[in-house]
Amino acid sequence: MPGVPAFPLLAVDIGNTSTVLGLADQSLTLTHTWRVRTNRDMLPDDLALQLHGLFALAGAQAPHAAVLSSVAPPVGENYALALRRHFMVEAFDVNADNLPDVRVELDQPGVVGADRLCNLFGAEKYMDHHDYAVVVDFGTSTNFDVVGKGRRFLGGVLATGAQVSADALFSRAAKLPRITLAAPQTAIGRNTVHALQSGLVFGYAEMVDGLLRRIRAELPGEAVTIATGGFARTIEGICQEIDHFDETLTLRGLIELWASR
Repeated sequence: MPGVPAFPLLAVDIGNTSTVLGLADQSLTLTHTWRVRTNRDMLPDDLALQLHGLFALAGAQAPHAAVLSSVAPPVGENYALALRRHFMVEAFDVNADNLPDVRVELDQPGVVGADRLCNLFGAEKYMDHHDYAVVVDFGTSTNFDVVGKGRRFLGGVLATGAQVSADALFSRAAKLPRITLAAPQTAIGRNTVHALQSGLVFGYAEMVDGLLRRIRAELPGEAVTIATGGFARTIEGICQEIDHFDETLTLRGLIELWASR
């Protein structure tokens, strides 16, 4: 609406395990970011209290606009209600149907996840000299999002997330200890913990590199690769096929998406 300030802008990326939030200023620069656990039991009033607490702790101004992406629909709806009731903000909810400039080249375009559309926008700044980009988003699942210039979403790969794989292993093998997913010094483990870390971290990194090689081989032009998500920090320096690591890519993509409407 004319005369109504749009900033600060709140971006909310709701995943199955964690929710990442950020405030952006008029230059579309992130000034504050937070990561909280995604809780499907929290009601709109609970979420409003959470948001108020985050803003107060950071000394940040409450948002005047909001954009959200959610792969957990009940949680996304509750965030939207919290923003409407308590902050008088109508959030823009990302989906394939309200992004006319995006071409989703899938058999069923409407099923693409909102977070994957955000990654398309976040990857644009890396595509100056490339026709294609592959975003590897390490979350509950690991998504390989293949995008082309002209805001084309071409498809991708969905794989089990590293932590989900680890949890499945520990639940089936009672004698194996739960470990921190961190890279050991060597691939050959000298004890159970190091052997598990080698298999789960180095093995996962090799899977990522192998899939990226296959994806690149199928594309008609060169592709730049970007990693984001919580586990990206763990495999940084291990994966040989990843060109850039960008923790805020999805959140920044949300902001760029909102600004491009």
